[in-house]
Amino acid sequence: MGKSDDKTVFLLDVDNTLLDNDRFSADLDACLTKLFGPAQRDRYRALYDALKDEVSYADYLGALQRFRVGLESDPNLLQMSSFLLDYPFAERLYPRALDVVAHLSTLGVPVILSDGDIVFQPRKIQRSGLWPAVEGRVLIDVHKERALDAMRRAYPAQHYVMVDDKPRILATMKTAMGDELTTVFVRQGHYAAEHEQAGHDPAADVEIATIAEMLTLGQGDFLVGGASRRHATPPRASRRWPG
Repeated sequence: MGKSDDKTVFLLDVDNTLLDNDRFSADLDACLTKLFGPAQRDRYRALYDALKDEVSYADYLGALQRFRVGLESDPNLLQMSSFLLDYPFAERLYPRALDVVAHLSTLGVPVILSDGDIVFQPRKIQRSGLWPAVEGRVLIDVHKERALDAMRRAYPAQHYVMVDDKPRILATMKTAMGDELTTVFVRQGHYAAEHEQAGHDPAADVEIATIAEMLTLGQGDFLVGGASRRHATPPRASRRWPG
């Protein structure tokens, strides 16, 4: 792991930042409905929500383990594990997401900083093509905003930039790191609606409508106190399940 304390490190979220996780969630709903019907789909979602409250991250595989109870003899059950593990996440990358990673590589060191479980989330990042794009620089934690010390040790830098679709996490990280961090809010996915409904202090330093807009930003746009770029493009509404 190379030393990067003379560079900018770009911390990139995955779900609804680089990858359309809302679309994956819709496809999961459709698969559950097709194989088991609406009632069982809703039961899976209730189990998923309860488990997320317990472990504080999206655990699709753990919810599937609980879902199997009472369905052990249903031959369709085994298809769900294949759906999750073999899902074509590379097809769910937002337009030009890999170009963004390449662009940021010319400005500093791109690192994926994601929350999630220890099996499905790495699998998602690998199958999407993001893992090789960042040359294996991937950190996954239950609460990424609480893993800042470990992140700094792994990737020391002069300055950090966090790119995320969740304004709450951006505000928490900004409070913890201050001017050491520039926060970039991407208005994609269901958290864009949350941003409209509730203010977060401090607000993001930079706002963009899509991840592709990162291609228009240069080093100077990420300097704290510099000319922040706030785009007024309204977010597209989303009603998908959190994930």
